[in-house]
Amino acid sequence: MARESGLIMTLNQGAEMETRKGRIKWGGNDTDLVGPEIAVGQKAPDFTVVGSDMKPVTLKDSAGKVRILATMPSVDTGVCDTETRRFNTEAANLPNVEILAITMDLPFALKRWCGAAGVDQVKTLSDHRTASFGQAYGVLEPGRRLLARAVFVVDPHDIVRHVEYVPSVGSEPNYGPVLETARALTK
Repeated sequence: MARESGLIMTLNQGAEMETRKGRIKWGGNDTDLVGPEIAVGQKAPDFTVVGSDMKPVTLKDSAGKVRILATMPSVDTGVCDTETRRFNTEAANLPNVEILAITMDLPFALKRWCGAAGVDQVKTLSDHRTASFGQAYGVLEPGRRLLARAVFVVDPHDIVRHVEYVPSVGSEPNYGPVLETARALTK
């Protein structure tokens, strides 16, 4: 997809953010995303999200580890449910890898969903307060105020080693390259 940019939005504390036009498909329609497009090789941006215990979580909290950062609209939808359960299963084969699933769902809803789904290897986090992650990683859909589906693999030195902005929110990510990258970084 061609990347049109230049439109500026003000979302978080008066900061201006770039809007990337028609970046993904949502319900079959071209949809804009707010924030920069992250590239392999760049330093992973920091963020502040909220855990199910209502405490802040930042990139620094998992410093020195390989991280898979998976964003999605809501764990209460079919594709997001499938993706989170898949990463939860894959976690058993990924020692020393922390998997973070980040949505705009409220922390209470994430905690309830994880309990009901038996998800205990993936850390579910909420970006509902400030959209810090969504803006920093360019996955915030401003009209719905939800996160688009994307996956980032970050190495122990906070360098981004894999990026996938899933072209259609209704599709799962390509798990193979994500898992291969994470495994390679733990060797």
